[in-house]
Amino acid sequence: MALDSAAAGSTLDDPQRAREIAALKQGKTAAMANLVDESERALAEEYVLPGGEAAAEEANIDIVPEQADEFTCAACFMVRHRSQLAREEGGQKFCTECEG
Repeated sequence: MALDSAAAGSTLDDPQRAREIAALKQGKTAAMANLVDESERALAEEYVLPGGEAAAEEANIDIVPEQADEFTCAACFMVRHRSQLAREEGGQKFCTECEG
């Protein structure tokens, strides 16, 4: 009997009910799209986490090619001074820290 009373309370025909549901969904989507507050976005971009680095300016780094007295370790890929060369095998060079 409970099903009959629920069905009787719903007097809207299916196409009309579908249009109302679609209108509600469309309004909800439009309202949700405007939830981003631009002032909060700017504040979030300026916020720096503890231990983080504030990037107020762009970092300018000069990349210098490997010098004649340097080598790149085949194990750790760090550029090292020739004084840290431990061994060389098949054209690959290994530093004293990776030698083991």
